[in-house]
Amino acid sequence: MTAPLTADAHEYGLAGDGTADDRPALQELVDVLGDATAEDGRPRTVRVPAGRYVIRNEPVLWRSGVSLIGAGRGATCFALSNPGAPALPVPLAWFTTAQHGAGPDRHIADVTFAHFEIDGLGVATEEYEVLAKGLGLQYVLRGRFSDLYVHDTAATGFGCDFLQDTVVEGVLAERCGRQDPGEEMGGAGIGIGVGGWGPVERLAVTDCTARGNGTNGIFLELQQDDWVPPRGIRITACHTEDNRYGISDWGADGLLVTGCSMLGNHVAGFDVSAQGTTSVGGRGGLVTGCVIDGNAGDGIALGNTPGPYGFHGNRVSNNGRYGYWEHNLAGGDQEPATDIVLESNDIHDNALDGVRVDAPLHEPAIVGNRIRGNGRRAAPRTAGGGEGVRCGPLSLTDARADWLPGGHRGKELTVGGGPGGAEVTAVVTAVVTDNTATRLTLAPVRPGAGTAWPDGTPAPGTAYRLPDSPAPRAGLTAAAAVTHPYVQGNRVRDDGHPRTQIHAVWIADEATWTGGRVSGNDFSGNGSASTRFDSAPTGGRWRDNAG
Repeated sequence: MTAPLTADAHEYGLAGDGTADDRPALQELVDVLGDATAEDGRPRTVRVPAGRYVIRNEPVLWRSGVSLIGAGRGATCFALSNPGAPALPVPLAWFTTAQHGAGPDRHIADVTFAHFEIDGLGVATEEYEVLAKGLGLQYVLRGRFSDLYVHDTAATGFGCDFLQDTVVEGVLAERCGRQDPGEEMGGAGIGIGVGGWGPVERLAVTDCTARGNGTNGIFLELQQDDWVPPRGIRITACHTEDNRYGISDWGADGLLVTGCSMLGNHVAGFDVSAQGTTSVGGRGGLVTGCVIDGNAGDGIALGNTPGPYGFHGNRVSNNGRYGYWEHNLAGGDQEPATDIVLESNDIHDNALDGVRVDAPLHEPAIVGNRIRGNGRRAAPRTAGGGEGVRCGPLSLTDARADWLPGGHRGKELTVGGGPGGAEVTAVVTAVVTDNTATRLTLAPVRPGAGTAWPDGTPAPGTAYRLPDSPAPRAGLTAAAAVTHPYVQGNRVRDDGHPRTQIHAVWIADEATWTGGRVSGNDFSGNGSASTRFDSAPTGGRWRDNAG
């Protein structure tokens, strides 16, 4: 009998009762439909009614032309587990180069995965295993991944690589990377390897949400260092929150990131660096119209790239260190980044410098930005304890304090080491994301956690201390070699009370500033002098700058 174009999973032996192992029946069905598709060239679809389908101890080896369609998030759920195979990762579906010989000439084509949930909480490997994903397919052609809810996987939730003519839309990835301490490969909400199809990979990632994942919310990673970084990838209208990094470009060329929000991530909202497997940073990308706000570390962290890269019309605000930080990690590209553009961004209320340059730049353009009210980490050191001090899961309150609002943003809070009730308490630390006059808001101890405290909330009255604030804090700081910069039409000032942005421009002692043009800027209204030159600029033109 010819295999149907659409098959009801229940009619082919899947129970969906939350108890029976549905993997063998699903594998058999995928093979039947895959064989039929290979024979007549007509793609098939598995329709999965509402239910909880257990995939136990082995993943399903997927076949080209077979789609999997559920009845909706929360209705159709695939529950992954490996009680009988603790060393084996169990994604729902996999097809990889290493295990199955996947490649450009041996790929998965014409597949849709849509309208279901993947629960990865039941998978725990003896050691961290990068393949313990929700979905783990490589070399997909004409794929569509839509309306999926992937959560609590041991490694990356949506971990599919080399996606050509493919759309990833409406994927919600939460608390993935459970077994990743934040320093392993993978462990992201949405992680996509790139480069396998050559210099162009036509991929759109849109309307996705990644929250509380162990490493990245969304990352792109060049998989071999001798491959050409591919063009053609777009990330639009996505939301990343409470991940280690929000969105990371580790090896694409011309990545377009548009209309995204990157909020409350622990290290940086947007990251370009050598952290990927090949230590290759992205280049040629454009980030436009995004909100990059309230990240515990930096708003934008960029380095290990030859350039160019452009940031246009973004809001970069309330971050716990720098708004924009140019720096290089060891092990990656160290050449000066050329043609970095910051244009028409609103960079405000970040804890330290609005823009900080700690790695060489060549011919940067900083044009038409509002860089205002930065240096918010202006409160002096303080300590307390005893009556009026109480801790919540993500807070510390001292009723007797009178702190500068936002003045401790990004500081490391130390709690304990002094009397807490009748005992001397253990010392723990937490990162301050913001503060009022009496209350500190704290970052979770790790992405996806509901508390800042690894060993329980400290007792009332526990002693605490906060360090001093660094100075100076400038709108734009150069602490590396900057050659032929073009800085024009920016408003770099502070209208707050008190003014916490000490200088508009600071050229630090270790910097060189050579040539270029600095003109038509408003440098007035900062906390101290408009400019501070510990190393004097050489050549170029400085003119018509207010203040």
